[in-house]
Amino acid sequence: MKAMNTMDGDIDDAVRILRRGGLVAFPTETVYGLGADAANVDALRRLYAVKGRPWSHPVIVHLATGSPAALAPWAQAFTPAARALADACWPGPVTLVVRRAGGVPAEVTGGSDTVAIRVPDQPVAEELLIRFGGGIAAPSANRFGRVSPTTAGHVRADLDTDVDIILDGGPCRVGLESTVVDCTEHDPLILREGALAREEVEAILGRPVPLRTDGSRAAPGTLDAHYAPSTRVVLVTDDEIGSRAARLVADGQRVGVLTQHPNAVLPGGVEVLDAPGNIDELAHELYGLLRDADDRHLDVLLAVPPAPVGIGAAVADRLSRAACPPALERAP
Repeated sequence: MKAMNTMDGDIDDAVRILRRGGLVAFPTETVYGLGADAANVDALRRLYAVKGRPWSHPVIVHLATGSPAALAPWAQAFTPAARALADACWPGPVTLVVRRAGGVPAEVTGGSDTVAIRVPDQPVAEELLIRFGGGIAAPSANRFGRVSPTTAGHVRADLDTDVDIILDGGPCRVGLESTVVDCTEHDPLILREGALAREEVEAILGRPVPLRTDGSRAAPGTLDAHYAPSTRVVLVTDDEIGSRAARLVADGQRVGVLTQHPNAVLPGGVEVLDAPGNIDELAHELYGLLRDADDRHLDVLLAVPPAPVGIGAAVADRLSRAACPPALERAP
């Protein structure tokens, strides 16, 4: 694996790796992506194998621009809602699910008749996409279901030599994944809450946009259990933290708490993670905090979700999915 601070030559190396079917980790404004040539079936299959990703779980195609020429190999004509969101938000943290063009590999779409597309707003990603000249399929650069990476160091720790090169663009500016909007029909749906708040999507479109985040429509990051550290995450209210922590400590558990309002009286030994009071800062730091829980070797992290308003809704969503046990661990 080649990993370094990004310079022009590094991007040229990454383009060569993509063209020969390799895997490239690169920064976006949201999280780091694990990229493969979206037109190369063998490369896509390697990407799924490295991620440990289910074949039915689609990936996002990243493009340098949303121009008609760039979109033509991947998507059919956009609905008015899709065009309005693309015009207002690209480049930016919005993924549009649209009807796929003929010839798009099933490995990109999860076998469906739709494709997820976005144009990232990050200079390294933009330059990589321009030089590559095609679509790069890129889920987050970590093992499937685990905490998304927001630094090159996170990618290195998660994937090690399974990725051919890591382009280091520094910490991601946003720190949460893109908002996924299904624009296949006249009435759009939000399939994944993310960096662009639902309220902003509705303001752009001038109408309410319902949520469909239960995974009933295939979209990245919508399984019940996702974004999870090794530490067990338990959702609580601020009023519950003290009593829940006391019981867990009495049971011999190593306990941490994650809350924007750390006012509870806690038993000795409980570790308080440094959660920012500002919701945008918490969104930016969330995945680092979940990784910090693992670095501290905690058994349980008691987490208080923020109010589900603005980007707080996406933070609450990620904490809820991190707290949901994987399917194999659930009671029948």
